[in-house]
Amino acid sequence: MGILNLTPDSFWEASRTAGVEDALRRAAAMIEGGADLLDVGGESTRPGATPVPAEQEAERVVPVVRALTREWPDVPVSIDTVKASVAAAAVDAGAAVLNDVSAFRIDPAMASVAAGSGAGVILMHSRGPVDRMAAYDTVAYGADPVGEITAELYGASVRARAVGVDPGAIVLDPGLGFSKRTTDSVAVLRSLDRLLALGYPVLVGPSRKRFIGEVAGGLPPEERLPGTIAACVAALLAGARLFRVHDVAPVRHALAVAEALAP
Repeated sequence: MGILNLTPDSFWEASRTAGVEDALRRAAAMIEGGADLLDVGGESTRPGATPVPAEQEAERVVPVVRALTREWPDVPVSIDTVKASVAAAAVDAGAAVLNDVSAFRIDPAMASVAAGSGAGVILMHSRGPVDRMAAYDTVAYGADPVGEITAELYGASVRARAVGVDPGAIVLDPGLGFSKRTTDSVAVLRSLDRLLALGYPVLVGPSRKRFIGEVAGGLPPEERLPGTIAACVAALLAGARLFRVHDVAPVRHALAVAEALAP
């Protein structure tokens, strides 16, 4: 799952994409590198990011979604948003998947958009508003953080199904780095079996995140690719099947080798 950030303030500067032509160029490289899905987002979730009005977010992402689906009709596009109006506009432009980092928590109408359109759904665990959910001040767990995360995602899946979302359309994402300290993200990766026990496919998104840098001794985003690959391989061997990354080709190569060598 290749990341296309249509934002001027994403945490990793090299991932920022400026407009339709830049998005098409980056998408072509991702598809050549082995991307099965392209994820388009128009609002940053880094700590302290400025919230984006729905109209402005739609202006950023809808033309790109439309261009991608016209250029590569066989490559699904997902829309990374927490706003139902943006999701609906993206679906109208060709998006096939709704990737909600709040798991329908911020805008419950997202569930109706998903149910009405038949789009696939990625429900990611987080807490707090968009501009704080990746900050440590939203972390408040008891003795079993993985249990709380799993329970909250299960609740999100129940609410989605209650409004008509097809169970077969649901993917769960533990939200590595979101409302989690490094120890919590590591604990989730070590215990993916608990999340998989809910019966849904699992997506992980460790790409160049802060916890990767901290585990490796305090590396900046531009030096976190090896750690990202390691986290993806570990998640694959634990049962994850979708991987949201900035660097498609090297991660895809590593996953192919790991899959071939797996018992």
